[in-house]
Amino acid sequence: MVKTYLRYESRSVFGVIASPTGNAVFDHTGKLSITPALESVIVWDIKKGTQVARWSDSSNKAEVTCIARSPSGSDYAVGYSDGSIRLFDLTSNSVKVILNGHRGRITALQFDPTGTVLASGARDTDIIFWDVVGEVGLFKLRGHKDEITGIAFVSASSGGNADSALNASSQGYVVSSSKDTLVKLWDLRARHCVQTLVTHRSEVWSLAVSPDQRLLITGTSDMELRVWKIDTDRLDNVSTDTDTSNMTPEEAAKKWEAISDYGTIQRSSKDRVVDLRFHPTGLYFSCVSADKQVEVFRTRTHAEIKKKMARRQKRSREKRKSKHSGDKEDSDASDSEAEDKALEITAADELTSFKLFRTSAKPVSLDFSPVETDAATLHRQGSLNILVSQNNNAVHTWTVPIPPPGKTTKQANLPEPSLMNSVEMLGHRSEPRSLALSSDNELIASVANKSLRVWNAHTGSCVRTLECGTAICAAFLPGDQMIVVGTKEGNLELYDIPSASLVETFDAHEGATCWSVDVRPDKKGIVTGGADKCVKFWDLELVRDQQGDGSVVGRRRMTLEHVKTLKMSDDVLAVKCSPDSRLLAVSLLDTTVKVFYADTLKFFLSLYGHKLPVVSMDISSDSTLLVTGSADKSVKLWGLDFGDCHRSILAHQEPVTAVRFVWGTHYFFSAGKDKLVQQWDGDNFQRIQKLTGSHGDIWALAVAKHGNFVVASSQDRSIRIWDKTEEPLFLEEERERELEELYDRGLEESLDRDEGAVGESEGMEIEESQRAGKATMETLKAGERIMEALDLADDERKKWSDYEERKRKMPHLNTAPPETNPILLYEKLTPEAHVLRTIERVRAAELEDALLALPFSRVLSLMAYIDIWARRDWNTPLTCRVLFFMLKTHQNQIVATRIMRSRLDSIRKHLRAGVNQQRDQIGYNLAALASLRTEWEANATAEFFDEKDIQKVLDGQLKKRKFTGIKA
Repeated sequence: MVKTYLRYESRSVFGVIASPTGNAVFDHTGKLSITPALESVIVWDIKKGTQVARWSDSSNKAEVTCIARSPSGSDYAVGYSDGSIRLFDLTSNSVKVILNGHRGRITALQFDPTGTVLASGARDTDIIFWDVVGEVGLFKLRGHKDEITGIAFVSASSGGNADSALNASSQGYVVSSSKDTLVKLWDLRARHCVQTLVTHRSEVWSLAVSPDQRLLITGTSDMELRVWKIDTDRLDNVSTDTDTSNMTPEEAAKKWEAISDYGTIQRSSKDRVVDLRFHPTGLYFSCVSADKQVEVFRTRTHAEIKKKMARRQKRSREKRKSKHSGDKEDSDASDSEAEDKALEITAADELTSFKLFRTSAKPVSLDFSPVETDAATLHRQGSLNILVSQNNNAVHTWTVPIPPPGKTTKQANLPEPSLMNSVEMLGHRSEPRSLALSSDNELIASVANKSLRVWNAHTGSCVRTLECGTAICAAFLPGDQMIVVGTKEGNLELYDIPSASLVETFDAHEGATCWSVDVRPDKKGIVTGGADKCVKFWDLELVRDQQGDGSVVGRRRMTLEHVKTLKMSDDVLAVKCSPDSRLLAVSLLDTTVKVFYADTLKFFLSLYGHKLPVVSMDISSDSTLLVTGSADKSVKLWGLDFGDCHRSILAHQEPVTAVRFVWGTHYFFSAGKDKLVQQWDGDNFQRIQKLTGSHGDIWALAVAKHGNFVVASSQDRSIRIWDKTEEPLFLEEERERELEELYDRGLEESLDRDEGAVGESEGMEIEESQRAGKATMETLKAGERIMEALDLADDERKKWSDYEERKRKMPHLNTAPPETNPILLYEKLTPEAHVLRTIERVRAAELEDALLALPFSRVLSLMAYIDIWARRDWNTPLTCRVLFFMLKTHQNQIVATRIMRSRLDSIRKHLRAGVNQQRDQIGYNLAALASLRTEWEANATAEFFDEKDIQKVLDGQLKKRKFTGIKA
């Protein structure tokens, strides 16, 4: 009989506030923070510090690497480490679109001003433009040689026409930066690089374009920020005048130079730039450095620049007078040069350092509040709100005071930037090193460097947060009211959970690290092992605290009393008592495990065989098996009757960090630095299943009493819970599923390699503009579904055509009609409608890659159905898209096939009529909408006002009022 097991499924992940792999952004109201949390995205209420929503996709296991906010405010683009992009809706908290096209982690995302086009850059050096409305990839730009670090849209000065949202993908320009030290300007109409900035000497880590699209700032590893001036008028000339036949190459290159050097500005940090960001008003911009510094720069007003230029000219004249007292001609020439130089405005004249503040950890990203869109709102508020995401699992908001209008920074006497709100209580600042479960499996205790947190096992909410030493191990004491923590300093710290206080501290191991603590099975004490080569036994005692002068006796509390010590020959790494209280197992640094009798401490067994020290071990509930996990990546099972090794298993690809038995069984779990938790059968030594999901080394493991759930803490600061379900699991089916996943992964990798090697193997120059898309398992499966639908429809049509032919030739025979395919009967569709329905079910972003999987024989069959759809006016937009893509892809074969001519003529005739009908319908709807708008404008009580006029009124209200005193 085949043995069955029960499957474990992931239930929840908590303890992560903001992972350091991605950036955090404000929502459109400035009250919520959208932060990456490993494979999910969490929406936090910054003021309350609570979680509002969690965005996740069950089909995704990759880590979030980039987040971008749409100008609409409701849509957010999220990029992942596997190259996929998902668009989430803030109102419904659900996935709207899934886009696949990159072969590496997404590193840059940017919406265009209309919010209809999304540009994405990745580690694969490609820049892909996506149609957000149509949910398809538009085109791919190639030219960089390393990872893309920044993308920004730039519009020409005449690009603000009313139809810009309709053709945004073919208008404007894009600036991109990369780690290959280059900054490129791309023309979206020509899909070509028109200018490359090559002055950087190291990787360009970030770029920012001012809201008025006049300035471009790039940041590298040096102490200077390079500022560039964007000439939008020259961009207009480039777009309209492309004739360079009568120019030399140097003149033609100069004609396309729309970005010119504007100078450099000094920054205070010596480390590399992490992020650059302009304020929505353009009056301020910030620079985030890798050394915990955030520097805010200010744009000087015209009056300040004019005053600074006057001072420079004055100093220049004074220098010339003192220097040139001899030759008059030479002095006149040098005077004119110095005058021109003094009149030249540089970036240092326009931009100046404003404020500097330091964060508690290295910052990952920065974002300004999108509510502060105009100067009037900003000055009325009186400060900048800045969201900073840090690499220690925390999100902070800072407020930076700004001077009121008409006052300089010195005159305003502004206070220093201050921390306003923070989200950091629901996670550890460093990775949790140990986990402990309460006896009723209701509470989970996790310890990390300087922090102890107690979690509700069902809801994942943080119940208690306490400060502790450098914690290494922890355990719940009987009664689940107290927790004992072993520290790196060799102390045992006793904490009371209800009062959230430190009760007592014991110097257990005299300054040496306390590596392990275990509660004795009789619930009367604990055993600890440390680096001082000692195993110490502690009894639990109840004492009463005396208050005041000793006359008043306080309440009773639990304490620890040292009873005895067992000296060992080497450092103790782990201790474990057998459930029957008969044996004590001790793991030593010399790679052996010593087993003693627990009552007399008499030596019983010495277990050796590991090549590296045993870091974790556990004993089964019947006290017959001992499982050890070692840094040599192996797990060994030992019998405790004779000390024989039952089996040695190479369990992980990296060192094993934790092993735990399931109570009442010989099943056990193992965890390692290969980011996996695996379940094993200790009787037949077979792996039952793998529990995946962690994005870092797994440090600790805890199993509920009867294996109802498993908890693991990881280097990514997450605490994951897997629940046992009622779904049966068979080992043979599990091995087949793992092999299928391995095959699918290898197939995707081969497809990526083939796509990346196109043109390179033959020494061909790669085209700058290519088709956007990537072949994945989903597209291959979609192509197979289309082929199955075509085969089914062809067979069904052939059956009915044969039936009609027999009926025509032999009308006197009462021939029974053929049986309809059950799939068509269930869907109640004709064969032609079934093929169309199958194509409609394919995601728009995956349709072209799915059609590429069709062989030419199926293409001919598909063209016949396209003709039928065109005649019947079925889904004309989709029909046109499929037809145009097939013609573009298989042009040579279709032209060489004579039978296709009549069919193409028929398609052209009927499809043109359908397209004209669609055009007329759209024109009618646009005219109706224009009529409704005109009617509303005529009947509305309020009229439209120019934003510039409103801004002037608001700015005038903010001018400083002057008061005069009248003397009697």
